[in-house]
Amino acid sequence: MGYPMWPWPMGVPIPQSLVAWLKGRKEEPEMKGFTEALGIVLQHEGGFVDHPDDPGGATNKGVTQAVYNAWRRARGEPTRSVREITDVEVRVIYQDHYWQRGRCHEMPWPVSLLHFDGCVNHGITGAARVLQRTLGVAADGVIGPVTLGTLKQRPAVPLAYGILWERLAYYVRICSARPASRTFLLGWLRRVLALREEVAS
Repeated sequence: MGYPMWPWPMGVPIPQSLVAWLKGRKEEPEMKGFTEALGIVLQHEGGFVDHPDDPGGATNKGVTQAVYNAWRRARGEPTRSVREITDVEVRVIYQDHYWQRGRCHEMPWPVSLLHFDGCVNHGITGAARVLQRTLGVAADGVIGPVTLGTLKQRPAVPLAYGILWERLAYYVRICSARPASRTFLLGWLRRVLALREEVAS
């Protein structure tokens, strides 16, 4: 049926709810864009961490424990430590929770990449506000017709560079409001520089 093959631990049964979901899922036109964006974003997301200065709490491959719990409950699966998240689950969560809910599939590349990465890094609402401030529209944290309509009137690459500048300002505001977050500032700056290389390529 043309489904992508993902590694799954030997001897571990695949939940039937996930099997049913995969069988019913159709290949979408933006799948290639998502797959490419996912590979780039995952380069910046490490393994399991539970840093005391991170308000997101326990995280593995960019997925927080809270997001993982909600995703498994929605599928009738028992919650478990995000340490145990599989590559299959990571891909599904990234596509449904960040790519689709962030409406990245409605944006041109590389804006879609930067917005997707922002959704993962600082949440769907935070990423929406970064994009909206860049566009000069009301920063209400919701991607709607005004935001998308304005976005489609802008050249994608110059807009992408603007998003990166606004993202730097976003990080400065975070660190000013919450000094403990300065622990992560260098890593955030490296992430922005790496994304700038993607835009330039």
